[in-house]
Amino acid sequence: MDESPVGLHRVVSPPGVLPQAADVLDASPVLRPSEVRVRVERLNLDAASFRQLTEKHGGDGAAVRAEVLAIVGERGKMQNPVTGSGGMLVGVVDEVGPSSPLGLTVGDRVATLVSLTLTPLALASVDWDGASEQVPATGHAILFARSIAAVLPDDLPAPLALAALDVCGAPALVSRVCASYAAPRVCVIGAAGKSGSLSLAAARRAGAGSLVGVVPHEGEAAVLRPTGLADEVAVVDARDPVALSTAVGEPADVTVVCVDVPGCEHGAILATRDGGTVVFFSMATSFTAAALGAEGLAADVTMLVGNGYVPGHAALALDLIREDAGVRGLFEARLG
Repeated sequence: MDESPVGLHRVVSPPGVLPQAADVLDASPVLRPSEVRVRVERLNLDAASFRQLTEKHGGDGAAVRAEVLAIVGERGKMQNPVTGSGGMLVGVVDEVGPSSPLGLTVGDRVATLVSLTLTPLALASVDWDGASEQVPATGHAILFARSIAAVLPDDLPAPLALAALDVCGAPALVSRVCASYAAPRVCVIGAAGKSGSLSLAAARRAGAGSLVGVVPHEGEAAVLRPTGLADEVAVVDARDPVALSTAVGEPADVTVVCVDVPGCEHGAILATRDGGTVVFFSMATSFTAAALGAEGLAADVTMLVGNGYVPGHAALALDLIREDAGVRGLFEARLG
């Protein structure tokens, strides 16, 4: 097949689908003219995928590690067959095709800002105990002409930058949505996590009038409160729609779903005022449940799918990490 800017030429099966929908990709290291090969240093599994694998194997890190290796070996990419999600990676540019439009140079240390579900990937070794989302590894990955990658900054540790860039689409989209309201009330579900804490910081920066952080238990509330990221902290199971809406109180103009468990769709809708916006930034979301739930509740809300890409998203996330001690502290605690 002729070279495609979106990587169709790397699809092994089934024919005619984009790389993200493919069962198997060709992860050969030999480049086409517009491609870039990256020497892998570290993967960052997305939260929904890592949770599913950990729960499936009862916390057995060796089994989680073995399944990740099996997925990549069989599919030529990292795509959890249950959640459909993958993550992203950090590595060093090894070779740049002569017609690549990405502006990368051999030796650049980069984070890929496109999902591992569509990135051809081969792993040579993995130095990982299966107990965390970040996976030190060696191997190679291929970027297409339409891929996105960010050169890592010199002033932040690579694991910290990787963790922020993994979810950088969330704060950028939240910032854009908040700008369309005057001093909006913003509710973030999953507020103590990576995308949740960045979303709170982005909403504050974008002029939010009040911020509600929703967490599932007091342990996370104790972590979130001292950061000052949220004006109010609600401890509630977001899968209980009535309990969530009661805990949030005054309905939000903007509700952001950042949790890695299913079943939060109806609560998010119920906690949002008519004319408001719900941003679903979780791979655990059932968009059928969201659409039918809004219809059943006669809820006049705009529902957005966070697709992970907003222009300027990488720079915004890294700036928030630099500027907000609360966000940085939460990230560093997660990284151990």
